Amino acid sequence: MALGDPYATLAELKTRLSNLDDMTQYDDLLEGALDSVSREIESHCGRQFNSTDTATVRDYGPDEVFTLREGPAVSQWARVDDFHSVTGLVIESEGATWTADDFVLHPRNGVIDGQPGWPYYEVHAASSLSFSTGLSVTAKWGWAAVPAPVKQACLIMAAETFQIKDAPFGVAGMDQFGAIRVRDNRMAAAKLSRYCRDPIRVR
Repeated sequence: MALGDPYATLAELKTRLSNLDDMTQYDDLLEGALDSVSREIESHCGRQFNSTDTATVRDYGPDEVFTLREGPAVSQWARVDDFHSVTGLVIESEGATWTADDFVLHPRNGVIDGQPGWPYYEVHAASSLSFSTGLSVTAKWGWAAVPAPVKQACLIMAAETFQIKDAPFGVAGMDQFGAIRVRDNRMAAAKLSRYCRDPIRVR
């Protein structure tokens, strides 16, 4: 899926809402729900999960650069937006283009907690190199594939967003804490929790 696309398809949502499989009169509402929920997921997580096949440049200021001290050794690393491929990757700092030996990408091998498929989002300077004045990164941004929990959260929240039209004032019911709002879905929030990060400031 391209940047800006919903994280689930109309067909997948209609399958989840089984009784709408053969109906088209609600397609615009369903597509609107998918789009709005996808943007809410991005805002909640501080990242987006689609991908681009074309490498483009983004600049990062010194406020995104951190110093790592381990005993006498000092190194620097920078937090950047997610990118899913090293093909076409170019890293520049202080007027110089770095070689592949000048930096290390994290997470290593795109693996976190034993699960592959994660994008890179940290650039660590090798040796005594630094990018204290910031850096420019040319990369294919986003994730290679939308994570299954993100797609499921999108479907859960899109289905409830659609069903709000049948719930007065968006209230789905009551529990021991009071009114349950359709838009506040604990299952979806739990699925997204491990994908949340602080937003990146891009110049």
